[in-house]
Amino acid sequence: MSVADQPIVILISGSGSNMAALVEASRQRRWAQRWGGRVVAVISNRPEAAGLEWAREQGLATAVVDHRQHEGREAFDAALMQAIDAHRPALVLLAGFMRILTPGFVAHYQGRLVNIHPSLLPAFPGLKTHQRAIEMGCRFAGATVHRVTAELDHGEILAQAVVPVLPDDTPERLAERVLSQEHRIYPEAVERLLSA
Repeated sequence: MSVADQPIVILISGSGSNMAALVEASRQRRWAQRWGGRVVAVISNRPEAAGLEWAREQGLATAVVDHRQHEGREAFDAALMQAIDAHRPALVLLAGFMRILTPGFVAHYQGRLVNIHPSLLPAFPGLKTHQRAIEMGCRFAGATVHRVTAELDHGEILAQAVVPVLPDDTPERLAERVLSQEHRIYPEAVERLLSA
């Protein structure tokens, strides 16, 4: 029995460690053979994003849509959609993609757009999540995989991982422990979507 093709496009802004975790999981767990899930392209809004080089070394198509070259968010999102749609993706995965997307972009990919956020949503949407968790005296922090909606860091929760906040934690140490859980839960959540 053949499986339907489910191309995956990943969006990054930096080192792309979650992107690398997704690509490696897709190969080790044979997503293509099991569900037709193939990472086909990595797109960044920053030409200097280190993850682009890693993706190229893996033989993946890469593209840059530099937000600084566009007049406003709508123009950037329109160019980004064009780059993504060239790959006809079943899923668009945000992996450290540091841009707030317009409602039109989110609507265009409704049901196909997924993000990972370094907190236990709905707590601490936005930036500086680890610092805020420590300052608030939280005993636990974590990460959330969720569907993207027009509201920042909202949407149906697909997976979460909990990490204890230690008494001597710094934002950097906490971020490191949370990131290791992100690398685990993001591929697991994507597998559930592919196999649904």
